[in-house]
Amino acid sequence: MTGELRLDDLAVPLRALRHLYERFGYLPAPAVAVTTIWPERLELSFHDDLPGFEAWREELGIDPDAVTHGTQSSGRTRVLRASAEYAGARLELVAYAPVPAVLAVAEAA
Repeated sequence: MTGELRLDDLAVPLRALRHLYERFGYLPAPAVAVTTIWPERLELSFHDDLPGFEAWREELGIDPDAVTHGTQSSGRTRVLRASAEYAGARLELVAYAPVPAVLAVAEAA
């Protein structure tokens, strides 16, 4: 089947994941994504764990000003994103957490 990627084609992000494990095994465990859509990318995502995201950002030396902030789910979910090159891979850190103001309104109802 021409045009399909092989597991070998994902070697860069998988190698980066191995390096991260060896160097930062003590950090909080993220959800890990490697995909054939972006074969050079490794995504580490944190759900309801902003401190986990922050620990990884700090250890990887990503400047706090490089973190982008947004929302999804009609403003109910905060999304933080940061990117870095690591071991030849494009590393994407992503965090999802409830927006505090939405939590306060929901708790008051």
